[in-house]
Amino acid sequence: MADRVHELRPRTPESEKITINLGYVDLGQVDLLVREGFYSNRTDFIRTAIRNQLDRHEEALKKSLAHRQLHLGMRSYSCADLEAARDAGEMLHIHVLGMAVIAPDVPGDLARSTIASLHVLGALQASAEVKAALADRIH
Repeated sequence: MADRVHELRPRTPESEKITINLGYVDLGQVDLLVREGFYSNRTDFIRTAIRNQLDRHEEALKKSLAHRQLHLGMRSYSCADLEAARDAGEMLHIHVLGMAVIAPDVPGDLARSTIASLHVLGALQASAEVKAALADRIH
C-alpha cells in the first residue's frame, strides 16, 4: 500500500531555523523560566518573545506592508507562471514578506528573462541556478 502513495507536490518548510547569541545571564534567566514551567523550552520562550514584539509593532508593520506593496505569506512561481509572463511580454517585480518559492524546474534563463526584481523579507526557496541568474536582482 505504501508504494502506491505519491506526493503531489513537495512539502514546503513551515519555518526557518535561525541562530542567536545570548549572554550567559540572559540564557540562565530563560532556563530558569523554563524550569519554573512558564515555557516548555527555550524555543517556546523565544517564539513568544518574538510574537509579543510583532504584536507590539502591529500598526507599523501594517503601514509598511501597504507602503511597500508586499505580498504577505507564501508566494509560489511555477515554470508555467513565468512562461505566461514571458509570452505576455511582462517583467515581474516580486515583493514578498514571508516566503517566495520559485519552482525547482524553472531554468535560470527563464527566471532572468521574466523577473525584473526580487525583494523577499523572510526566505527565498529557489535553485542555485535561479539564484545565480537573479543575483543582481535580488534585494
